[in-house]
Amino acid sequence: MARSIWVAAQKIVVFSLAAVFIAQQLTSMELLLYPLGGLALLAIVLSLPRLKGIAKWLAAGFMAGGVVLMLLQKADLHLWFEAAAINATLVTLFVFAPLFGIPVRLPAYVAALRRFYETSVRSKAVMFTGTQLLTQIMGAFINVGSIPVVYHLAFVKPHSSRMARLLAAAMNRGFGGAIMWSPYFAAMALVTSALSLGWSSILPYIIGLSLLSLIASIAVSGRELWRKEQNDADSERAEDAGQAPEGSQSIRTPFPFGLAAYLVLAIAAILLLERLLELPMVLITCLGAVLIPLLWCAAKGAMDIYRQGIANHITVTLPALQKEITLFLTAGFFSGSIRSTSFGAYIPGLLEKLPVPLWLAFSLFTVLLIMATSWIGLHPIVPVTILATGIDPSAVGISTVYFAVLLLGSWGLSNPISPASAVNHLLAGLQNKTAIQMARPNYAYALWMAAALILYLGLLHYGIGG
Repeated sequence: MARSIWVAAQKIVVFSLAAVFIAQQLTSMELLLYPLGGLALLAIVLSLPRLKGIAKWLAAGFMAGGVVLMLLQKADLHLWFEAAAINATLVTLFVFAPLFGIPVRLPAYVAALRRFYETSVRSKAVMFTGTQLLTQIMGAFINVGSIPVVYHLAFVKPHSSRMARLLAAAMNRGFGGAIMWSPYFAAMALVTSALSLGWSSILPYIIGLSLLSLIASIAVSGRELWRKEQNDADSERAEDAGQAPEGSQSIRTPFPFGLAAYLVLAIAAILLLERLLELPMVLITCLGAVLIPLLWCAAKGAMDIYRQGIANHITVTLPALQKEITLFLTAGFFSGSIRSTSFGAYIPGLLEKLPVPLWLAFSLFTVLLIMATSWIGLHPIVPVTILATGIDPSAVGISTVYFAVLLLGSWGLSNPISPASAVNHLLAGLQNKTAIQMARPNYAYALWMAAALILYLGLLHYGIGG
């Protein structure tokens, strides 16, 4: 009984926080900062005692560190509430963005995807590349929920242990690619809101970056994909035995048109709404998340599925996100306390002493910082929030567009190597391994992708004027 009351209180606070944030964005009322910051602090107080393991220690550490910094600076009440509300954007996104995934889970689409994998995906190279690309597309809409969906599609036929490891890596990297460009992820909401950018203004650059992540992945794993080994014969026969019944294999099933149409429509609608409405990106995303799935399900006569999706989101998905919500709010509070120090000026001053251009030194510093902290288990939200809110791009010789691509790219390439990422834990459970075992095959990919990101950023630096 007490637990249900506690969970209900958490839901009320989270929904209230999202409502106040939307009201503040629409009205620009400065006074709304105080209830917004107060609700953020209340959400932390309610959730922190129920966290477990490393998440609890991290959240508590962020809060303690933020409080100490605020007290040392003798910050006024306004700064306290402002810091607490920094990542209210992300909480609002958590409330609405998962609704985009409701039509993707329509039984007809899932069944069509299964037939597509059974009849049309044959070679290992196509299987690997297609799995990574499908994870990137599906992940952009249903977040970590894409992993079990794609996993059960990719493993509709049995695979050798080596191929199973490659497919898990493909899903991991595909999800990282989705982080780079999806307008429905916390990464995009944080970066665009902190830098006051529109999603469409960086879309061409981040789409190119996500395709680059696919190329880097193929380059790293290509040797394994095409290597001929004698013991592959047994696994090939096992795969053949698990294919569709004889007579159906010659009929190739195309990618489900209805699902493809929905995915294209959802992206196009966001781009159109961004052009038509002078609203922050997070509000446009929330509006699209409410309207697009509703209209699509209504047109398909699938309102029962829509209602089930809403109920599942409120009763299952949102409570399951309490750990992320608490971590993001406490990380925002900590970054807000740092922002009021001289951190933003200290980093450029330190990097200026290196014998390389400042933009390159800062890019290397950012990539390595996010990679290293992710590798030891720290969520990228922490360094990205600190950098996005504490560094003036012009102070390090780069543009805001460049900075956004740098942060999103670093976040995306770091996620597959983090033993604390939800994707690695989910894949570990599916394959009965540890999260570290799932992350290890992506170390080489992360290094290759980091090098590719720096080269890509160099082209952007001279192409868009820094």
